[in-house]
Amino acid sequence: MPPARIKSFEKYLPYLVGKCGLEIGGPTGIFCEGDILPVYQYIGELDNCDFSSSTAWAKHSESFTFNPRKAAGKTFFLDGSELTGISNSTYDVLLSSHNLEHLANPVKALTEWRRVLKPNGALVLILPYFRATFDHRRQPTSVDHMFKDFEEGTGEDDLTHLPEIFEKHDLACDAGAGTPDQFRIRSLNNFSNRCLHHHVFDEHNSVELLSRSGYEVLTLDFRLPSHMCMLARVAS
Repeated sequence: MPPARIKSFEKYLPYLVGKCGLEIGGPTGIFCEGDILPVYQYIGELDNCDFSSSTAWAKHSESFTFNPRKAAGKTFFLDGSELTGISNSTYDVLLSSHNLEHLANPVKALTEWRRVLKPNGALVLILPYFRATFDHRRQPTSVDHMFKDFEEGTGEDDLTHLPEIFEKHDLACDAGAGTPDQFRIRSLNNFSNRCLHHHVFDEHNSVELLSRSGYEVLTLDFRLPSHMCMLARVAS
């Protein structure tokens, strides 16, 4: 039996049905038909953005097939925090699942995402709840810290949180990380692979971050094992 949709899913539909969207870091299984947040079956058109044509999670072509019954979108090879070449107010909705934590400057990303969204456009954001991940020994990152990163122009090559990660990352909960030595090598090379969780999220700092970044949070659903599913819209 497929997993049940999140409780608030009906509230997402007005922002999805027939709309034009951009995904950051797709494709995403959670957004597929039969999963907890089946965005792909409702959205009208969808482009994708990824930092490279080959990542630790997927390989990408210039064509983005998100649903076999719908026309493919296009893929932009750009950092998720710098959507150069995408015009203001282009999309109705932006999708991001389990990638904002991989960005060293999340406020910059959220600002860019708001820029390419139309007025009252929607953000569908899924973040990992830290207590249910390999981050459970860390503390949620303060929103003030994330805004300081924005004010200081922190780049995606930043490794500020690496000492904390080396100390507290629970390798027993991260099957893909390998041995401690392999994890250390991968982490030091993060700009190439983008596997680090720079920041740690719970329901409090995630809502505060969106609110201070110019979004109105409409819903937040927890879903096992580690998903915080949020719907927000560009604040007027």
